[in-house]
Amino acid sequence: MSEEPIDDTSAWGAACEGDGAAFGLIFDRHHARVRRHAARLVVAAADVDDVAASAFLELWRRRASVRLVRGSVLPWLLVTTTNLARNAARSTRRYEAFLSRLPRPDDAPDVADGVLDRQADPRLVAGLRTLSATDRRLVALVVLDGLSLTDAAEAVGVSVPAAKSRLHRARARLRAALPQPTLEEVTP
Repeated sequence: MSEEPIDDTSAWGAACEGDGAAFGLIFDRHHARVRRHAARLVVAAADVDDVAASAFLELWRRRASVRLVRGSVLPWLLVTTTNLARNAARSTRRYEAFLSRLPRPDDAPDVADGVLDRQADPRLVAGLRTLSATDRRLVALVVLDGLSLTDAAEAVGVSVPAAKSRLHRARARLRAALPQPTLEEVTP
């Protein structure tokens, strides 16, 4: 290619013949405009560069069928960017709809309930069911499984001070739910 500035028609003709520098010239000439157009259309800022890059990829892939408008590929790029932005928005909506249909972790039955029903005192089971799911997990990990408070807090996803406080309150609620043993029950 020569050093003098060339128009889109000449650069596009050279790019269609495989001249990478000519395609680079078109990219440099129109990228900022395509990116601004994409930024106006997409919801997530992270998608702006992807949509702009995809427009130029499509320009290259479809170079045999791209029509210049008044000697410029910019109109074709802007229409393609609009379509790609719509596709990205549609994809995001479908993904969010899919995620909304997934069951929430709290919706799933707690496996520990079935084990507790068979092995524990019914009063303890009733007391455990009054606790939140996080508190039940903490009690199960620390009291029943013997895990350290630090490890249990990490497994449940709370800070160690919060786990200590929650475990203290859970133990107090369980003590209140269970009747205190009488002297006859303690003495052999």
